[in-house]
Amino acid sequence: MKNLISVVGPTGIGKTRLAIDLAKHFNTEIVSCDSRQFFREMKIGTASPSEEELAEAPHHFIGNLSVKDYYSIGQYEEDALQKLNELFADHDTVILVGGSMMYEKAVIEGLNDLPEADENNQKKLQEIFENEGIEKLQEIVKKLDPEYFEVVDFHNHRRLLRAIDVIWQTDKKYSEQIAISQDSRDFNVIRIGIDAPREDLYDRINRRVDIMMEKGLLAEAESLEEFKDLTALKTVGYSELFKYFEGEWTLEFAVSEIKKNSRRYAKRQLTWYRKADDIHYLNLGYSQKDFEDLLEWISEEFQK
Repeated sequence: MKNLISVVGPTGIGKTRLAIDLAKHFNTEIVSCDSRQFFREMKIGTASPSEEELAEAPHHFIGNLSVKDYYSIGQYEEDALQKLNELFADHDTVILVGGSMMYEKAVIEGLNDLPEADENNQKKLQEIFENEGIEKLQEIVKKLDPEYFEVVDFHNHRRLLRAIDVIWQTDKKYSEQIAISQDSRDFNVIRIGIDAPREDLYDRINRRVDIMMEKGLLAEAESLEEFKDLTALKTVGYSELFKYFEGEWTLEFAVSEIKKNSRRYAKRQLTWYRKADDIHYLNLGYSQKDFEDLLEWISEEFQK
């Protein structure tokens, strides 16, 4: 069984460093699930790994797209799984890293966003089941989705009802919609987070914005102003500076808004991760000893 170690946590907490340290230890590669770092023109404002960091371990899905490219989370799920398959051919362990919550979910669980049961469909199907038996439901599934009929337990009327309901609602085969789902994950997932007192995290975020400005975020945003209506640029670090270019805000105010909005985003991420009970936490500013303890914990998990 192959292992995926997913490094999660809020913006600015140090995920990139931890992911690289893990990749070096396992002599493996890193798959990014940070949806803002996909875009090559947005290096500074998205805190993409530096040239030095990229040289320390092979990274995938960093700067692989242009802001002009349309890219959906469904496409990412497909691409990332394909990349993992390739990497697992040579490595037992691969590192996933990024704070885009839904993108991580897409890789480790599958989106599998099927509609809720439709009441009218359920009623109709229940009647068919009661009057014409399970054979009639089997017949409908076989006709609408022969591929699903091949794999479904067709004595389970609930499965049949669910499939027909979804097909009627979506006009798409059920088999296609569940193809990319949890069932197709044939690797173990271990999730690791970095924990920090909120004040420390907010300090780090504020400092990081100042560093971005020093590195040339203003010029980067200026070069992207013509694309400001594209989805990729409706994001923290850019939309605030566009208001400065339009003369709506002063530069000082725009920078303070970037800090505020980054902290807000971090808060949303923390809320999301707090709901999970499967994240193993390391403290911010962890020592070499902490890192060695983490490696020991990981190897115990692998053995399970």
